[in-house]
Amino acid sequence: MIYWILKHLVVGPPVRAVFRPWIEGRQHIPAEGAAILASNHLSFSDSIFLPLMVDRRITFPAKMEYFTGTGVKGWLTKMFFTSTGQIPIDRSGGSASMAALEQGLQVLRRGELFGIYPEGTRSPDGRLYRGKTGMARLALEADVPIIPCAMIDTDKAQPTGQRIPNVVQVGVRIGRPIHHPEYAGRTEDHVVLRQITDEVMAELQRLSGQPYVDEYAATVKERLAARARAGVAQARVGLEQATEKAKEGLEQAGEKAREGLGHARDDLAEATEKAKESLAERRARRHTEHEDAPEA
Repeated sequence: MIYWILKHLVVGPPVRAVFRPWIEGRQHIPAEGAAILASNHLSFSDSIFLPLMVDRRITFPAKMEYFTGTGVKGWLTKMFFTSTGQIPIDRSGGSASMAALEQGLQVLRRGELFGIYPEGTRSPDGRLYRGKTGMARLALEADVPIIPCAMIDTDKAQPTGQRIPNVVQVGVRIGRPIHHPEYAGRTEDHVVLRQITDEVMAELQRLSGQPYVDEYAATVKERLAARARAGVAQARVGLEQATEKAKEGLEQAGEKAREGLGHARDDLAEATEKAKESLAERRARRHTEHEDAPEA
């Protein structure tokens, strides 16, 4: 109930009015029955625009952090994602990821639509990255079609890290369903899983027009983060070296200043001594002249 209230009364109307979203290929989404909606992932707002433009309800996996926040903001976030039927996913991999896929399987067994981002994370640079095979495994287990859904310009509307979106028209382009009933149940056949996954990613690339990179987005993000960390470490070392040089320079300057002060003191003492000697000589000379002067 809350899902439909948010979609049709609270979130949907203002979002439609501001961003004027469009959709192509809506007819490829079945009016009933289970299916996986596989989308590229450009922005956080993908999970808003895609459900908004599809008539049927879509359940998405959402990262675990949205369900474990603290304080008022954390509680509100958890309530929003829970009330809209989203399921938490642990992205650490292994058994945690399999548990999330199992929840997705339950959604499909109820004859509903399950949304998934095969790249596993948002694109770091707007390009389309290699898909993970969990999507294909889920499709073969439930024997359901995968429907490619390309999000268009959502990264321009809300770039990563930007809270207040830009007013940019966005769109959704839906492709033909990809279904391989002949492979149903072959969930451990990695060749088949990779074949289906690559087929979906190729269709997403065609629909979105994004350049394709045959590398996992998470790997690229980790590499970029490592470079950033290395850059920070290098900058810290440079700062420490500069600080050390500055200290050495100050110490050298102080030493030279002390040496200069010492020389100045010596020169002053020498000048004072000479002045005293000169004064004594003048006094002695005046005394001698006074004694030698003839009496009147």
